[in-house]
Amino acid sequence: MSAFSRLFRRLRASTVVLASLLLTAGGIVGTAATPAQAATSITINGASGGRTFDGVGAISGGGGNSRLLIDYPEPQRGQILDYLFRPGYGASLQILKAEIGGDTNSTSGAEPSHQHTRSDLNCDRGYEWWLMEQAKARNPNIKLYGLAWGAPGWIGGGNFWSTDTINYLLSWLGCARQHGLGIDYLGGWNERGYNVSWYQQLRGALNSGGYGNVKIVAADSDWAVAGDINSNPAFASSVSAIGTHYPCGYRSSQSNCSVPSAATSSGKTLWASENGSDDYNGGAQAMARGINRGYIDGRMTAYLNWPVVAALTPNLPYPTMGLALASQPWSGSYSIGKNTWVMAHTSQFTAPGWRYLDASSGYIGGNRNNGSYVSLKSANSDDYSTVIETMDAGSAQTLNFNVTGGLSAKTVHVWSTDVRSGNSADHFVHATDITPSGGGFSLTVQPGHMYSLTTATGQGKGTAVGPGRGRLSLPYSDSFDSYATGTEAKYLMDWQGAFEEVGCGGGRNGKCVRQMSPQKPITWDALSDPHALLGDVGWSNYTVSSDVMLEQPGYAELIGRANAQDYNSTGGLNAYHLRVSDTGAWSVLNSNTAGNVSTLARGTTAALGTNRWHSLSLTFSGTTITAVIDGATVGSVNDRTWAGGQIGYATSQGETAQFDNLSITPGSGGNDGTTGAIVGAGSGRCVDVPNQSQTPGTQVELWDCNGGSNQQWTDTPAGELRVYDRDCLDASGQGTSPGTKVDIWDCNGGSNQQWTIRADGTITGVQSGLCLDATGAGTANGTLLQLWTCNGSSNQKWTRD
Repeated sequence: MSAFSRLFRRLRASTVVLASLLLTAGGIVGTAATPAQAATSITINGASGGRTFDGVGAISGGGGNSRLLIDYPEPQRGQILDYLFRPGYGASLQILKAEIGGDTNSTSGAEPSHQHTRSDLNCDRGYEWWLMEQAKARNPNIKLYGLAWGAPGWIGGGNFWSTDTINYLLSWLGCARQHGLGIDYLGGWNERGYNVSWYQQLRGALNSGGYGNVKIVAADSDWAVAGDINSNPAFASSVSAIGTHYPCGYRSSQSNCSVPSAATSSGKTLWASENGSDDYNGGAQAMARGINRGYIDGRMTAYLNWPVVAALTPNLPYPTMGLALASQPWSGSYSIGKNTWVMAHTSQFTAPGWRYLDASSGYIGGNRNNGSYVSLKSANSDDYSTVIETMDAGSAQTLNFNVTGGLSAKTVHVWSTDVRSGNSADHFVHATDITPSGGGFSLTVQPGHMYSLTTATGQGKGTAVGPGRGRLSLPYSDSFDSYATGTEAKYLMDWQGAFEEVGCGGGRNGKCVRQMSPQKPITWDALSDPHALLGDVGWSNYTVSSDVMLEQPGYAELIGRANAQDYNSTGGLNAYHLRVSDTGAWSVLNSNTAGNVSTLARGTTAALGTNRWHSLSLTFSGTTITAVIDGATVGSVNDRTWAGGQIGYATSQGETAQFDNLSITPGSGGNDGTTGAIVGAGSGRCVDVPNQSQTPGTQVELWDCNGGSNQQWTDTPAGELRVYDRDCLDASGQGTSPGTKVDIWDCNGGSNQQWTIRADGTITGVQSGLCLDATGAGTANGTLLQLWTCNGSSNQKWTRD
């Protein structure tokens, strides 16, 4: 034992420890911030047995969560990609799992198929090929993993577990080869169970088709597949890894990651093949626990976060989940989340092929609340890394390390992240290195932190910073002529179906957007009509116009003021629609996320027919909605349900309509209000509904501005401040006294849901006359909001973003 180790064993919790070997909360070497507990001894033994590490990574797909990234301008696009994939820079992802597009919504959008029909094949559709190429260009060693959430309806007559699907997956692998991409892992059907014989047939097809090196992961669901693997040798030989989703609990603290004995006794590699689903900052503590504890509790050797990036507009489900927020290609704004730096504490200090050291991994002092640590040894040298998390620790703790078993005696490099801090300067900080003495060294770790100790080099923190957020300004137009066939128009995001660039039909020259899915898909989420959205959720008063051509009997739609969408039960959309059919029937519709559609106006005009071009427009001015077909006003209605939102295209199921010459021009609407964030003058943080809750009575708080739908507030003509376009900012219990909590509640017209936005920046309750107030003049994330006597302080001043 080293002299330093002996010294620290003699020092107790109240003793001042050596400054040169301590790490403070900010990552700078100095005196302990809080008294340390009795020292804990940890042996890092290179001779210890352990499983092979497969990597940490993230998922692009399960919705169009990466959709807007490709539309970012340079240099911001390259900067974001560097933060995700470049080794020694940011998240340094080691595995990228990509959706095999199926023309159907799979949580927050649809990704296009490489085969819309049996006779169709285009290996350049969508953005996943581009993203995988960008990942490989930055990290040639990154592992690639393909998985389907849905599929075009022609496959197997609607049966996913069919030979058609196997051939479909092989054609996707062929497309990957065309792009110079080697796929390492392939799954079945995301979270939809498994079919034993199908997986065996897939293994045989891969082997005979020249893809014998592609490993199969089953079943991207739960642990149930382990039983069949144990009882069926042929099935077991077909599968290389058991991949389970949320093995530490769905959107949980990830404190306990135990697995059933059937899985551990299977002899198979075990993966957390989908995890997270948390805010790009708010999920950091759970991820810190889960990466470590997934191995300690369950011997899982890979951790994949869903998703990789939040590159989608804030009216879609899960708009801020991932490692980074990149929702505004028009402004170039982006933010790198704490999730990135938590992942970097593993990815920048390891590589696939390293080996866990079981005897050198566990819980500090044998107590889960103290935190966890895992140690790994490099595959081809004596380098090692130890990753420590103290998310739940109550005080500082001194750790005495003894390095043995042939591991390096080189300098130990220490990196830390204060996961509780919102200051990026506290994230991924390189502290002063430690020189072991006699194989030993000591470190004092602070609560709520991550630490990585390593003898390896090459770690780093990127320095690029994105510009500020800004609205997509009007007017906006697109002729669609500048894109390659098969690609997606700028900013146009598919929700259901596939809207792609084609040569225009109907005798028109140039390029048009066409809905390409000619049949009902094999869905993952609720089925809705094909539709795609574009634009800023803050748009309110405008005219949207476009040309449309029906290719067959059916209908097409122009959508306006589109905001929240439902993915789970109805596929419904809060929006207004101008629907026109080939017969000339038209209607103005109001739809919502509950799946309800009401008709505001209807009529008949001259038959539109098929393969003939027509012009449509919708104008929104306050509560007035005006519909125009071929230059003639066909209807005008008044409705106040939706105050603002995007524009979009839609068709009936299977209708391959075309759209051209999109135009959105600003209008006027008097006092119809605006949609956007409410930002605290004192805090710089946004009024936020915690965890995107839609439960009445949820008290609102301050949180980092992220563009999420839970931070988008519309001031309506009725004096309401609406979120999700159906819930109102509400003085709880109709309270009128200082300290009344401010929450959300179903809009009911009550005076406790009416607010006055004043020129001095205050927001006052009409019923109470009190000011919207950040409790205790707080400025931190999580500060709750209340009513309080107006006093002119900065915690009662607000601006609109």
